[in-house]
Amino acid sequence: MVTLNQQIEIPGVLASEQNMELSEIGRLDKQLFQRFKGKFVVQPSLSRLLVSFQANKTRPVYRWYKFKEAFSASLVEYLFHKYGIHAGRILDPFAGSGTALFAASAMGIDADGIELLPIGHEIITAKQILDADFTPEDFERLRQWSALRVWEQSEMSVPLPELRITQGAYPDETKEAIEKYISACQQENSRVQPVLRLALLCVLESVSFTRKDGQYLRWDHRSGRTHGKKVFDKGEIPEFEQAICEKINEILADISPVHQTSLFPVEKLQSQIRLYDGSCLQILPQLPDSTYDAIMTSPPYCNRYDYTRTYALELALLGIDEGGLLRLRQDMLSCTVENRAKDLLSINPRWTTALAAADEQELLQAILKYLEDQKAQGALNNNGIPRMVRGYFYEMACVIAECARVLKSNAPLFMVNDNVRYAGASISVDMILSDIAEKLGFHVEHIFVLPNGKGNSSQQMGEHGREALRKCIYVWRKSQ
Repeated sequence: MVTLNQQIEIPGVLASEQNMELSEIGRLDKQLFQRFKGKFVVQPSLSRLLVSFQANKTRPVYRWYKFKEAFSASLVEYLFHKYGIHAGRILDPFAGSGTALFAASAMGIDADGIELLPIGHEIITAKQILDADFTPEDFERLRQWSALRVWEQSEMSVPLPELRITQGAYPDETKEAIEKYISACQQENSRVQPVLRLALLCVLESVSFTRKDGQYLRWDHRSGRTHGKKVFDKGEIPEFEQAICEKINEILADISPVHQTSLFPVEKLQSQIRLYDGSCLQILPQLPDSTYDAIMTSPPYCNRYDYTRTYALELALLGIDEGGLLRLRQDMLSCTVENRAKDLLSINPRWTTALAAADEQELLQAILKYLEDQKAQGALNNNGIPRMVRGYFYEMACVIAECARVLKSNAPLFMVNDNVRYAGASISVDMILSDIAEKLGFHVEHIFVLPNGKGNSSQQMGEHGREALRKCIYVWRKSQ
């Protein structure tokens, strides 16, 4: 392991003497870095492959659905082995598609997850059904769907639900095939249906005119929705029949017992997985004190990514309407410019200490003042940025407080997160959250840094220069 200041330049003053606010941000950032520099460790074994979905792409079961914001099962196994998490119960407050839950369960550890988006619930529920409830007859029925293309024999079809932002997302013949598939699926039993629906969710993007691109869906020029925009060609769009049969066959192949899905020679012990539906801001306060032996999570980053847009195809299929989409967007942790401010004390009056910890964080307050001043000067490309950044850190302070409460004494919390940059100000999310965490019952043990930092947007680089941003895994431990 290499200490951070041996490999990464210490943050310094970021702007000219004339820009006093950026200079003050730089001074406070450097001051905070001096405090935490002994905690930063460049960890060569923690590649971007490991802390993203990429390492899941070749793992049976985990590869079925490309949840782009997920970390890998290999990362969970690595951290749990490194820190001796071999039994008990863990929590992921931002469960996503359930990577932490299933990796922990395979290691013999009970796992609880909290997830707001219905797509996560569909994936996790279908995998649980396959793992625990599927019968030999159910497996044979899946094989028939692939071999006989059962949906093609259906004389009925169910209209494909759409949102305004998903209209025209598929070639006409693909849309018709999906509608027949949905209709035929509804004739199956309560175990086969969720698995067939999972397979459909897994191929929606590939058979559509769209590609997930962070803050939005990028539309292929063949969709007819790109007038006046830069031409985008996503390449070959497979026929629905080919894509869905390949996915069903992949699922069938992966649940064969011949697969070893762990990097480590561990006995496959299937433990309990429990999933809570809703925002962690609502669910966490309902969980009992001192329950969990570890927390493994990756919250949404403070990067303007809107999950309700990037996963709009899936949400539409699952019956989310326009109003439901807006509710999901507002209930999410503040990470998009459209999030309105939440009344956090009305959610939980006990969060006064958490909010005070954010109020007292000097670097955060300097950043917020700078962003508000930039907004007043008309210098931001979106006036929602200051509100989003404020909401993100104050809501995360409440999440951190709840995590400290529900963890057992001396239990670790592992968090994957990125630093960000707005209007030329680099925001050290890692240090700000770690400072808040120390005020709320945690000891910062390490902040593992990936060897290669994350780049900035082209706009940020063009206006403010190239500066690598840290991508980190925080290791905090609840104080005894």
